[in-house]
Order: sequence, then C-alpha cells, then structure tokens
Amino acid sequence: MGKRNPNGYGCVTKLKGNRSRPWVIKVTVYDEYGKSHQQPVGYAETKEAAMILLAQYNNNPWDIDRETVTLAVLFQRWSVMKLPKLSKGSQNSLKSAFKHCSKYYGMKYRALRSYQMQDTIDNCGHGYSTQGAIKALWGHLDRFAFECDIIEKMYSQLTTAAPIPETSRTPFTEKQIEALWGVSDQEWVNTVLIFLYTGFRLTELLTMKKEQVNLKDMTFTGGIKTRNGKDRVVPIHPKIQPFVKDLMKSDSDWLFSYQGKKISQTQYYEFWKDAMNLIDADKTPHEARHTFETLLDNAGGNRKCIDMLMGHKSKDVGNRVYNHKTIKQLKETIELLK
Repeated sequence: MGKRNPNGYGCVTKLKGNRSRPWVIKVTVYDEYGKSHQQPVGYAETKEAAMILLAQYNNNPWDIDRETVTLAVLFQRWSVMKLPKLSKGSQNSLKSAFKHCSKYYGMKYRALRSYQMQDTIDNCGHGYSTQGAIKALWGHLDRFAFECDIIEKMYSQLTTAAPIPETSRTPFTEKQIEALWGVSDQEWVNTVLIFLYTGFRLTELLTMKKEQVNLKDMTFTGGIKTRNGKDRVVPIHPKIQPFVKDLMKSDSDWLFSYQGKKISQTQYYEFWKDAMNLIDADKTPHEARHTFETLLDNAGGNRKCIDMLMGHKSKDVGNRVYNHKTIKQLKETIELLK
C-alpha cells in the first residue's frame, strides 16, 4: 500500500472513458463555512505526471497556471496568501460574497469579463451591503490575479454596486423612552435602556466583559472599530446603574449573557424585537446610539465630551487622557440625559 498524502495535500484520480489526459489533479479547498471539498486544478496523461503537478502545486502555491486557473482555485490561493491580512469582519464578508459567484467557479479566470462579474452583483438577491462586498471581492481577486500575471486588465474596475442609501435613522421619541421605563421590569428592556444611556454600538455591548465594568468609579471601558473608539471611558448614568449592578451578579464573564454565554447578534435581535413590540416601536440598536448623541447635543453637551463618549474623532480631541478631571466632565455631560 502506498504512502497516504497528508491532510489537505490533495489527490490524483483517474477518470473513466477514453481520454488523452485521464489523470485529474484535485486539491482541497474550503467554502465560506470552512467545509472542505476537492477541486480539480489540472489534468495529465500519466499518473506520474499528475503527481508531479500536485507536488508543484503544494510546494509553490504562487506558481499558478495562468491559462487554466479557475475562479475557484484563484480564490483558494488568494484566501491563503491575502485574506489573512484583512480584518476579521472583512474576511467574513468576502467569504460570504464568494458564494454568490458560484455560477462561475469553474470558469478560467482569464476568460472572466466585467459583465459576468456584474451579473453576480446584480443577481445576488440582496441589498447594497452584499452587493458592495461582491464588488470588493472581485477587486481583491483581480489585483491578486494581476500580481500573478494571470490577467492584463482588471475588469472589476468596470463593475458597479448599489449605492449606500440615505440614512433613515431617527431618534427614539421622548414618548418611546418613557414607555420603555414603564416596562423596564420586562425581560431585556433593561439592555435597551443601557444602549440608550451609553451610546455603545451593538457589538460593543454584546462583547463587553464584566472586567470592563468598574462599579467603584461607575464607568464602562470599551469600544471597537477605530482608534478613537477603542478603550473609551463611558460613565454609567445613574438611571441605569441598578440594571448594570444586577447584570454583574450573573455567573457569566459577559455583561450581557444568555444561558451563561455571550449572546450572538442574531439572538439579541430577537430579544430586541420583543422589547420593541412591548412599546409598539420599530427601532434598531444603532438608532439608540443615534438617540444618545442627539439628546446630548440638544441638551447643550460639550462637543468634545460627546465625541469622546461616542468614540468619534474630534478636532478638539488630541491624545485622550482619562484623568479625574476628564472623567468628571464626561459624567457631567452624560447626566444631561434626563
């Protein structure tokens, strides 16, 4: 019995029928869910020649046959070489976008044209966000293919995607906020009010650990996305302090938790929807953040402090130093919320 190839190495198999190149070389590729399958990358006249091609593929994944490389194989190579350098969010978005290109997986990349790329964008069945991700993916693949001398022209530059629509965000009304306080003893309403009185983004609160909450100083330290947004200090408004203290009593490591575990965005949206149904409102967590900023601005809050609380870049914010004076000013600003 011959020696088995290592996992992920690929394999060589013989096709049935009378063929000039019956030996097919297959390598392991992964879909957007991490599930592996075998993808043909070439054909050979003999088994020995096929094994040599497979070895060459594994020894130098940059060595791509420009004439025959398919979209699926190019994506796999790009996933190894370039994708890990991008942020986790971009990685997930681009992997998901690739499944909308399945119609052309087996097509030679050199033969793809802008109208086919545009086809995947126009007929994905989703809105501007997904369309933008597919367009971005074609741009990444084209640049990689150009770098590898597979193409001479980047057709992705001719594609278009739906523009980001004008925002339709509106703040919570005073009546809606009062209604939330009226049902604050109901499940998950406390978390909605925490969003309204902190201005945190959805992912910022869902990923917040208890170690980021200081009950002595009554502050949160959290934030993501930008340099100005990370590790920002947000005082805990007196009205939500009882909610925060109560959440801190759970056995979970996370401030917001469900069955002792961190809550996924999908799961939390269900809880949020239930809370909105209680007050007959159609609002989003991002509109809670928008409400926080709007109410502070309407109350005449210091713009520099509002920017620091929101994690926005401000002309007046240089190196953020959270000394006692700064935290006192942030508390004074946040307590403008009545």
